[in-house]
Amino acid sequence: MREGDCSFIQHNSGRVTVIDVCNAERVSAVGQLALDSMAKSDRGVAGNFQQKKYPVNPIAYIAGRGVSSVFRYIQTHPDMDHMDGIEVFFSKFNPTNFWDTDNNKEMSSPWDSSRYREEDWVFYKTLRDTKPTTDPRRLALLAGATGQYYNEGEEGIGRGDGLHILAPTQALVNEANESSGDYHAASYVLLYKTGENRIVFGGDSHDASWDHILKEHEDDVTDIDLLIAPHHGRKSGRSYKFLDTLRPTLTFFGNAAHQYLAYDAWNYRGLSKITNNQANCMVVDVTRSPMVLYVTHENFARRVNPETHYNQTKRAWYVGPITDDLLS
Repeated sequence: MREGDCSFIQHNSGRVTVIDVCNAERVSAVGQLALDSMAKSDRGVAGNFQQKKYPVNPIAYIAGRGVSSVFRYIQTHPDMDHMDGIEVFFSKFNPTNFWDTDNNKEMSSPWDSSRYREEDWVFYKTLRDTKPTTDPRRLALLAGATGQYYNEGEEGIGRGDGLHILAPTQALVNEANESSGDYHAASYVLLYKTGENRIVFGGDSHDASWDHILKEHEDDVTDIDLLIAPHHGRKSGRSYKFLDTLRPTLTFFGNAAHQYLAYDAWNYRGLSKITNNQANCMVVDVTRSPMVLYVTHENFARRVNPETHYNQTKRAWYVGPITDDLLS
C-alpha cells in the first residue's frame, strides 16, 4: 500500500485538473476491467473496511472515465508520495499545463531500497529545472495569482475553472528552500469554488502556510464544504487551530495506519471525516448544493446509507448530500 494523494476534477468547462499523483502505473485493458469489478465488490469488515489494501491506480481510474488528456497537472510540493508514477502519468495524459513551485529540493535516496522510482524523480527534475515554456507549459504560480482559465474566463469574464491559490507565497517558498530538507512550507493550498460550494485542497501545508491563509484569506476559507486534509490527515506535529475557522462540513483523509491519523483534532471539534481506508475512492458531485457524495466501496456506502444504489455514471455507490448530519 502506498500512502499518497491524487485528486481529479472534471470542470464544467470540459477541462480536467489533476492534483498530485500516487500509485500510477501502466495498465492494460484487463487491468481496467479488474478496476471496474473491484469498485462494485463487497469487500470489507465491520470496524475496519480494509480498503488501503486495494489502492486504485489513478491512470486506470481517470482513463476509465473517458479522459484522454489533462489540461492542468498541479504538483503541490516535491515529495515522492505526491509524484509516484508521474512519468507514466504524463506519458498517458500529456498535460497542457504543469503547476509547480520554484523549490530547490534534491534527492539522494538509495533508490534500490525505496518504494518509489528514481525515474519519477528524474522526470520531475527535468520538468522543474529546464522550465519549458511548452509541452507542458510550466507555471510557478503564487498565492493570489489570477489568470485565464484557472480563475478567470475568456477575456477576463467569469470565474474560469474556479481555482484560487491560497499558498505558498514567495516568502514561504524561500523558507522551504532555506530549510534543511522540509519543503512543506512551499506546498500549494488551493481553494476550488464551484457554484456556491467551496473545497480546499491542503497539500502538505504546515503551520506557516495556515498563518498566512488565515491572515489574508480568512473569509474565503470560513465554513467550507469539503477539506482534503493536509498531510493526508496524518499527525504531523502541527497546530490544528485552522480547523476552528475552516469548520469543514466534511473532510477526506488519505491512507495511513490509524495510529498516525489526526482523528482527535477532528473529533474534538465535532467535525466529520472519511478515510480512503473506509470508502476507497470518494466521488463528489459538485454541480449540486449541497454537494453529493459517492464512494467506490459498497460496504461503507451501505453502512452510512442502507438505501444506497450504484450510479453507473459515477461508477460509485450513493452515500448522500454532504451535510452536517451525513454520518450521524
